[in-house]
Amino acid sequence: MSLVRLKIKGISYSQTQNGAYALILNEVDGDRKLPIVIGAFEAQSIAIALEKEIKPPRPLTHDLFKNFADRFDIVIKQVIIHKLVDGVFYSSIICERDKIEEIIDARTSDAIALALRFNAPIFTYKTILDKAGIFLKFTSKESEKEENDDSIMVDEILQEGETVEIDQGATDAFTELTIDELNKELEKAVANEDYEKAAKLRDEISKRN
Repeated sequence: MSLVRLKIKGISYSQTQNGAYALILNEVDGDRKLPIVIGAFEAQSIAIALEKEIKPPRPLTHDLFKNFADRFDIVIKQVIIHKLVDGVFYSSIICERDKIEEIIDARTSDAIALALRFNAPIFTYKTILDKAGIFLKFTSKESEKEENDDSIMVDEILQEGETVEIDQGATDAFTELTIDELNKELEKAVANEDYEKAAKLRDEISKRN
């Protein structure tokens, strides 16, 4: 079976269900997207890995795994999303130590959070992308609607019954703050290891830029 390389487009959230996140993957040489529902912790960990300006004062679980692997010369070579059953994706982490390759089963969200930290490529099989991929191609006039469509995709896959039980909270409280105030609040949130608040502040700052 042929493998298709994926890249991370970003993390989206449901417009109708608070606390529901999805990781949006794009095929590298195509226009299909693969949305995967993930938990709040994994969404936070992936977002921090994607946003280089957020530096946790202490390592998160996936950072700890990376530090552990570095200490014992373990390298993640690639991640493969190899199975889809009843809306649940299954993944394998391909590791190498002393030129010996090992395959480790993992949740897809954990596998991708680690792949980001090791700069490892992410793949899936063409059959999985054919089954679960969503084909969306935007013109330049439609591109500004893409983020909204991502949220709609999250709502669609949540109809399968997979939700995340967390309190997302409102971001309206940040709309009255200036950019300088937002940046100060972001620094405080990171220092206090309140990464959920930091993610919301980062989103509000991104809207202003």
